[in-house]
Amino acid sequence: MEQNLSSYYIFNSVAEAGNISRAARQLYISQPAVSKAIQTLEENLGFTLFIRNSRGVRLTEEGQMLYEHTKSAIETLRHGEENLRRIHELGIGHLRIGVSTTLCRYLLLPYLNGFVQENPHIKITIENQSSSHTLRQLENNQLDIGLVAKPGATDTFQFHSLGEIEDIFVATQTYLDNLKLRESNPDIIASSTLMLLDEENVSRKYIEDYFKTNQIEPKHILEISSMDLLIEFAKTGLGVACVIKAFVQKELETGTLVQIPLKTPINKREVGFSYAKNTFLSDSLTKFLSFIK
Repeated sequence: MEQNLSSYYIFNSVAEAGNISRAARQLYISQPAVSKAIQTLEENLGFTLFIRNSRGVRLTEEGQMLYEHTKSAIETLRHGEENLRRIHELGIGHLRIGVSTTLCRYLLLPYLNGFVQENPHIKITIENQSSSHTLRQLENNQLDIGLVAKPGATDTFQFHSLGEIEDIFVATQTYLDNLKLRESNPDIIASSTLMLLDEENVSRKYIEDYFKTNQIEPKHILEISSMDLLIEFAKTGLGVACVIKAFVQKELETGTLVQIPLKTPINKREVGFSYAKNTFLSDSLTKFLSFIK
């Protein structure tokens, strides 16, 4: 069949034109070339497709049957071409983004608001998950791009930095005052109810590494599922929460929460958009990368 594909198009044109010369002009090829293509197709199929006469050609019964199929196939291809042109003209596309709940709310949404306004026909799918899961999906080409902490595998991923984030410990002043009443000179991190994200979270793993490096052993850990809840629980005076400083700036300025000083500050982390180096840069992804830069 593959060797007949171009011949089918020529056959369809001749069938519609009813004349080999007219079809040749419409196809911008010579009349002998059209005649040869029809002859070759008839030989390959083993059927006569046209009856020739002085006024032109007309389809045989077999030719009419074949024409119904080629007509449908060519119309489908034309429809596909029109859809492709329409998709390109309107900027229709699909962008799959992986991001944690915390980074989605505080960092991704402001970018999406502007991007969607500029590209209203691009469908956005958000995979809300841990950064480690996002990186695995990026590597397997299951996502187009992710908002994550800077990956260690720089040979696998491209990374566009949005800047640094700083992890800090916060609590209400009332909670700290009550803690001092219970213990005369407390080690706040070790003595308090310490609220952290769950163990699968990249931020939690980063803090666990900090504890090990500085030989800190918290006694009471309360796992919380999201950064928003960590902040709210800290504001209720439930304990000491490890949060990202930029996300509690307002609470720190108003005194709703206070930052707990550390002997050794936690190193800042870099966050940004990342995608696999071997990924296909679709039109939607190219537009998004251009937008964020």
